[in-house]
Order: sequence, then C-alpha cells, then structure tokens
Amino acid sequence: MPKLSLLDLATVGRDQPVRDALADTVTLAQRADELGAFERLWFAEHHNMGRIASAATSVLIGHVAARTERIRVGSGGVMLPNHSPLVIAEQFGTLAELHPGRIDLGLGRAPGTDGATMRALRTDPRAAESFPQDVRELQGYLADESIVDGIHAYPGRGTRVPLYILGSSLFGAQLAAAYGLPYAFASHFAPDALEQAVQVYRERFTPSEQLDAPYVIAAANVIAADDSATATDAADQVLRARVRMLAGRVGGSDSRLDDDMVTALLDTAVGAQARHMLTHTIVGDATQVAEGLRQFASLARADEVMLTNPAPALDLRLRTLEILAGIHTDGD
Repeated sequence: MPKLSLLDLATVGRDQPVRDALADTVTLAQRADELGAFERLWFAEHHNMGRIASAATSVLIGHVAARTERIRVGSGGVMLPNHSPLVIAEQFGTLAELHPGRIDLGLGRAPGTDGATMRALRTDPRAAESFPQDVRELQGYLADESIVDGIHAYPGRGTRVPLYILGSSLFGAQLAAAYGLPYAFASHFAPDALEQAVQVYRERFTPSEQLDAPYVIAAANVIAADDSATATDAADQVLRARVRMLAGRVGGSDSRLDDDMVTALLDTAVGAQARHMLTHTIVGDATQVAEGLRQFASLARADEVMLTNPAPALDLRLRTLEILAGIHTDGD
C-alpha cells in the first residue's frame, strides 16, 4: 500500500455559506490528523471559482495547521506566476516558523484561473515563462543564501521549506527532475500524460540537497463507503456536480441549472469531459478501494497517492477518511 495524503479544495456546497464550508475543511483536517494515516494535507490556489474557498492558500494553511497537531499542511499548489518569489518565501517562511517541520510548498506554473481573472490578478500572461528561474529564486530565499544580492526573506531565510513541483504535462516532470525535487502529478483532473510524465521524471532525475532519489506523488479521487451502492450513488452526485461546474464556466453561472438540465448534459460533450476528468476515481467499499489504490499506485509508479475526497456530504467524507485509514493500517 502506498503512502496516502489528501488534497482539499475547501469545496463550497450549493447554497452553503463559505464559513460553513471552511468549518467542514477544519473538521476533516482534524479527523485526518487524529487517524494518523495520512502524510500531508494540501490546499490548492484557485481564483474566481464560487465552489472553491482556498484562493487565499497560505491563510487557509495557517488556519488548519493551527488546529491540527501532526499532519503536514501545505499547498498543492501555489501558482507562482501570480506572486513574487519573495512574498511566497515570506508567507511560507512565517508558516514554517509557526509550525516547524509541518509545512510543504507545492508550486505550479498555471494561473489557477481564466484569462480575464489573470488580468484582475495583475498577472502578466508571460509570467509562466520565468517559472524555472522563479523556483530557483524562491529556493534561495528559503535557504541560507539568496541568489539575489542583498535581498533576503524575513521570515523565510534558513527555514528550507521543502518544495514540490506540480504538473499535468512533461514540462513539470522535466523541471522537477532537473532540480531534484519531488514531483506531484494532477491526475485527479488531468489524466492524459500521467504515465509518460512519471517515466520522464524518473529517467532524468538529478539528486539535490533536498532529495537524493525521485519521489512521485500522483493524485486521484476517492469515494469510499460501507457498501458499494452508497459509494456508487455518491460518485454519481460527484459527476453531476462536475458537469454543473463545467457548464457554469461556459454560461457564467451554474445556479440556473436544475437537475433535469444536468441530466440532459450528461450525454453531451460537457458530460464526456467531466467523465474524462474523473478517469482516476476510486469508488467502492473498503475492499474495492484498497484494490483500486494498489492498481492506481502501480499504474502511476507512485511513492505516494494524494486523494481528493469529493463526496457531497460531510458524513460521507469523514467515513471515507476512516475507511482509508483502515486500509492503510491493514496494508502496513
């Protein structure tokens, strides 16, 4: 059984207040921490998405880290083109000083949003081109010596917050290999290049101060329940929610879509896209999920599997964590 971790998008349910969604995130984090089966819990930077409440990623990380004790907490990821490396070093350096040994910094080069929102963020569309240089600059700020003369991160300097390169293509795999950093593949929504990217990363990996051998984290979705029928029903609701989200992007809002409209969309290109995004989704009871985890880890050649927990109700998500913890214990 591979190591298990969690990716939480701080999902806001339909008609749910954001405050309540964030309270659910804390509840899930505390339960994961208590169970002791999970390596880390990451939050992702997304913007202008009404159903995702993790836009202020470093703020949410600090909030959750202060309410848990053991589990590592970090970003999966911070979209570095939206920020200066110095600001991110200061933010995560502060987190590392407050929660020593528990903070991760996963980095992506996508904007985490659409073009119009990029402009609202004041992000230069060309900013992604400097991602490799920005990663190096950020590394320097978190180490003892900055590569920028006379500029240091306070807090941040000397904290050596571990960096992870996120990706869904060969670019991230090649960069992570060249820099000797762990590589996390976003196969929970972008399945296509998973096997090729992992192969490239493992073949080209160069050891570094942070890491002496390649380390792959592959992401998948998991919906576990005490019986397969309950899990399958929850998975259908997850698919419908994904269709609703995709259709909302096209039309500007998903609030106008009633259940009959979503049902009709299941047999369109939008439905096909949603199913494809959910390719790596493990559904079932404990036995089925355990087998699904083993198969996915083998396919991805993963040292660690990072799981989203998208079931629509908090009780189902809590039960998923408990089932995963039981599988982890049995696997050990």
